[in-house]
Amino acid sequence: MNQQIIFFDIDGTLLDHEKQLPASTKYAVKELKEKGYEVIIATGRAPYLFKELREELDINSYVSLNGQYVVVNNKVIFKNPLEKNALKSFSEFALKNNHPVVYQSHEGMKTTTELHPGLEECVQSLQCYYPEIDPTYLEGRDIYQSWILCNEEEESSYKGKFDKFEFIRWHEKAMDVLPIGGSKARGIQAVIDHLGVHEDDIYAFGDGLNDIEMLKFVKNSVAMGNAPEAVKKVAKHVTKHVDDDGIVHGLELVGLLK
Repeated sequence: MNQQIIFFDIDGTLLDHEKQLPASTKYAVKELKEKGYEVIIATGRAPYLFKELREELDINSYVSLNGQYVVVNNKVIFKNPLEKNALKSFSEFALKNNHPVVYQSHEGMKTTTELHPGLEECVQSLQCYYPEIDPTYLEGRDIYQSWILCNEEEESSYKGKFDKFEFIRWHEKAMDVLPIGGSKARGIQAVIDHLGVHEDDIYAFGDGLNDIEMLKFVKNSVAMGNAPEAVKKVAKHVTKHVDDDGIVHGLELVGLLK
């Protein structure tokens, strides 16, 4: 049998809306691994924000930071940082508009602005720590992803101005800032190239707007029942809600579990 790989998003896919790992999902991942399938996480989160989940599920491969930092069997195989000069220009523009920026490396994250209610909501939604203030964090290290704190009405001024970046809304008050062409799909392609896997043997589960490129790209794609319609439309299959054993149902739907 050819090596088969299943990519799972985290928030709203592996984890429910209480940021808990359903018992049925944990069981399903264990079953997949025992059957010899390769289970890989594909998330917008940075590696330090899902270390405990990797340990709980015994997963050593991941596509993180929306595809910009990829690890296979604990070895970094792909890095795609934001272009530094463009990031500086973008940050200056954002600060003039009173929009905080968060810089994310593979090791940590810092923000440009003091306590901000929108940023507080974002970190609470991920159940992670509030970043320390360090507007110089982009210097001397690779930044793979940023957040810009702005609402939907304000995002057009960024999307039309910075051609080196992709902007993907992941929260009512925040967008991810990625390198142009950057996505989970690009990170998955790096895994495919590294492992030499056929496209027929790749599966992906997701629920968010940042999963759209991944679900379009992967032949055997599954959108969670809790996903927005825009996400469901691009997936080959739609499973149940994450809170209703959606992962188990989806794996049965594509024939990986019985």
